[in-house]
Amino acid sequence: MNKLLNGAAACLLTLGISSMPAHAAQCTNDTWKKVMQRGKVVVGVKADYKPWGFRDSSGNIVGMEVDFAKMAADAMGVDLEVVAVQSSNRMQFLEQGKIDMMIATMSDRPDRRKIVGIVQPNYYTSGTNIMAPKALGFEKWEQLRGKKVCGKQGAFYNKVVTERYGVEVVAFTGNAEAKQALRDKKCVAWVYDDSSIGSDLASGNFDQFEMPLSSEDDNPWGMAVPLAEKDCVFGNFMSGLTYNLHQSGKLIELEQKWGIKPTQYLAKQKERFSDWLVK
Repeated sequence: MNKLLNGAAACLLTLGISSMPAHAAQCTNDTWKKVMQRGKVVVGVKADYKPWGFRDSSGNIVGMEVDFAKMAADAMGVDLEVVAVQSSNRMQFLEQGKIDMMIATMSDRPDRRKIVGIVQPNYYTSGTNIMAPKALGFEKWEQLRGKKVCGKQGAFYNKVVTERYGVEVVAFTGNAEAKQALRDKKCVAWVYDDSSIGSDLASGNFDQFEMPLSSEDDNPWGMAVPLAEKDCVFGNFMSGLTYNLHQSGKLIELEQKWGIKPTQYLAKQKERFSDWLVK
């Protein structure tokens, strides 16, 4: 009997290995192992993109994406360390191992998938718009042609609006610098994610400004792990976690917690992934 059982186990093991996808067989799971061994995951987040990631009065980084990172760490059973990243360096930080993964308002784009392991499903979305003084009365994107527009270094839409509408983008390292330049009239508008602009306008600190145009190029946001681990333990774990957060409505709860205007995207994702037995 023991020989039969051992033989069956060996057969199943052989079948399992032979049917394993080639990429899975090559997984080293280096980052995942490192995180588990040290008992801490280091996550790159924004510190200048309120309310997804920003510094509170004590200097701590807080926000919707920081809460997401905490949920990930809790699910992994490890401590969390957050590191502030910028649009211009977040992928490099992940490539260089300065962070273990990234949840940093990054749009999911084909060129970026070649550099970092963007996990599916996407967890949020936004489009491109501008914040401009109400007094200028912008109504169409074409009205920006030939004008200076403030932007954020590393944002993909800088190139898009330059080529599409002939604007002159003046890119800044941080959001605060770009918005101050707008206040100082160094540019006629600030081009950025409509989600962040909406949050700024709702804060009461930009009463003389508006988001007057129709948003373009709606793009889902993706969290990312090292490219080599996208289809391995780390990537699969985060994929499952994101799926569960959509299904449970936890991301919608975070949206509400941080006073973010409800998005149709999260509502549709919750419906899409809902448990058919509880409908």
